[in-house]
Amino acid sequence: MSDPRVEEYFQFLRFPSISTDPERAGDVANCAAWVAAKLNRIGLKAEVHPTARHPIVVARNEHRPGRRTVMIYGHYDVQPVDPVELWDSPPFDPQLKDGIVFARGSTDNKGQIYAHILGLEETLREKGELPVNLIVLVEGEEEIGSAHLEEFLESHSEDLRCDVIAISDTGMIAPGVPTFTYGLRGIGALEIKVTGPSTDLHSGIYGGAVANPAAAVARLVASLHDANGHVAVPGFYDDVARWSRGSKRRGRNCRLAMQTS
Repeated sequence: MSDPRVEEYFQFLRFPSISTDPERAGDVANCAAWVAAKLNRIGLKAEVHPTARHPIVVARNEHRPGRRTVMIYGHYDVQPVDPVELWDSPPFDPQLKDGIVFARGSTDNKGQIYAHILGLEETLREKGELPVNLIVLVEGEEEIGSAHLEEFLESHSEDLRCDVIAISDTGMIAPGVPTFTYGLRGIGALEIKVTGPSTDLHSGIYGGAVANPAAAVARLVASLHDANGHVAVPGFYDDVARWSRGSKRRGRNCRLAMQTS
């Protein structure tokens, strides 16, 4: 392949770093080691931090007083590939077709974090320095809910203090068009069990007196939002901050998070 950067990108994509699959734990760890090695090669100081499941890679330049601190966040783990038979080419055998790379993780999120790394590499090569204090954090559990990230952030809060976080885990409006995504929805997961009679009940006799669990669940789900789509759970918005020019800082570690593509 003519461009060594593309071949290196393909190396990154060939790791089957499926975080949901325990049998792929070794591949996930090898991918983390590859990321750390790449960050070290471009002139940063990178370390691999073990967690109870998959490693977190953190790299930084030499931090100097008086400069802003920027964190670049990404993840190197990928979604499962099933059903494999629906793929036109093997998911971990990258293919370049009409200028588009087809492989699992090519856009979520190996492509984006690798683009950041290349930008850092070129800046360091051309200028020998970055204009900011930099932290690069690349985790291996995003696709399974970042189960151990919060614990890691808490235990390393002083080392990870920053002024802004750049997260490139979204799409672009069009090729060659820089894109900022400034609002994304989060996700909350929970399990609710509604129990009813232990035996079937005659609907004609008991239907009006005994609540149907399915109907109760339907009412619960319907009560989560109002007619305009706003969350109707009491207290849900209490800790939600609306950011605007001049907003005060919230949170201990970072002031603003932005998505870039």
